[in-house]
Amino acid sequence: MNEPNVTVAILTAPEIKFEFYGSYKAEGSDNVFNGKYSVRLNSDKLEIKNESETFTFDKSVLFVPHEYESDSFLLRDVVIGIQFHWEQKENQRFNGSLKLIKEKENIIAVNSISSEDYLISVISSEMSATSSKEFLKAHSIISRSWLFAQIHKSKKLQESENNYKSISETDDEYIRWYDREDHTLFDVCADDHCQRYQGITKQHAHNAHTAVKETRGLILEYNNEICDARFSKSCGGISESFTNVWEPVEHPYLTRVVDYKFQPDNFDLDLSIEKNAESWITNSPPAFCNTQDERILSQVLNDYDLETKDFFRWKVEYTQEEISELINEKSGFNFGEIKDIIPILRGDSGRLIKAKIVGTKMTKIIGKELEIRRILSKSHLYSSAFVVEKSDTKNEVPQKFILRGAGWGHGVGLCQIGAAVMSDMGYNFDEILLHYFSGAKIKKVY
Repeated sequence: MNEPNVTVAILTAPEIKFEFYGSYKAEGSDNVFNGKYSVRLNSDKLEIKNESETFTFDKSVLFVPHEYESDSFLLRDVVIGIQFHWEQKENQRFNGSLKLIKEKENIIAVNSISSEDYLISVISSEMSATSSKEFLKAHSIISRSWLFAQIHKSKKLQESENNYKSISETDDEYIRWYDREDHTLFDVCADDHCQRYQGITKQHAHNAHTAVKETRGLILEYNNEICDARFSKSCGGISESFTNVWEPVEHPYLTRVVDYKFQPDNFDLDLSIEKNAESWITNSPPAFCNTQDERILSQVLNDYDLETKDFFRWKVEYTQEEISELINEKSGFNFGEIKDIIPILRGDSGRLIKAKIVGTKMTKIIGKELEIRRILSKSHLYSSAFVVEKSDTKNEVPQKFILRGAGWGHGVGLCQIGAAVMSDMGYNFDEILLHYFSGAKIKKVY
């Protein structure tokens, strides 16, 4: 195969402000565009303005640079960390083409760029571009694999006559998983929902360039198919299985992995059993990702992520008023006051896949992993691997809930902090990859 281009959705808003540094041509127009512009909808058409002129386009317009290497464009007020505790806006600059697409009442700004250039930015955006070389090389390969797997999956979904469903609801259960099957106008988005991509804004350190260049065209493969290679910040000591987090599909290379050189003593690692999960979560077993070494953590965590100190084992406390207001608002159901949160089904890492929310007005089972995290936090709970403690009960209603948890993120695939520790210990990129992706092979596709 040849190196493909990738389309990345950067920003969705009713109005978008952007700047061209260099000469850009709009498809279907003889005009040359440079300088500052804004776009908004007017009579259901794209209306693009600068200080002196107005241009109108129908449902979309593609701006192509005259010089790919030297020309760039800037988007103002790009939202990063969407719905996370560190959500913020920043101006971001990009190489490649800019496509503006009308979608309902909004406009989507999409960047079309070569896959390898996209990956350099991902590696720089997901973590520090000055991280250790072997860690960055391992991440380059899984990010490339994930990208190509998503593009392939998207094509299959569009060709399929079946409607893809990610919600299962009955009177007693609400089960939902969040992937990227709703991305039909572009390949991937630019935030944590897919992979962090911040254009050339963060592309300054040579290590990211070197890691992508030295692994050019390398992907992970299993049974002649590109691996849907996932990653999260910290697995908490054991990685999770794909099917427990997303669609009910078994990927043998995305199953439980003990994140260490050997299995820790004094633990029964069948974490689907509640007493085993409680022992695992409330203790601090040895694991690659069990580290407080700021030198290593600074390789994985950007400035806003470094605000999180307790990720391997953590604690969150809620009053009754806080937790009932949170769950009722985020779930859309009226549970009343919350009486209990009961584990129903745990995955391989101890993460809750199903939890029963018991309220004074209703009871319902909630899942999967991210939906549980979503309704138990103003942004996202660090992970769904937690146990619940209740206290100060009045009239069968606890006045305080304590969640003690493990890990940061969904825990499937590569554990970024664990991989950074492995790299620091002298493991090579292929050893890191084959530790987290059981049975996979590394293959060059271009």
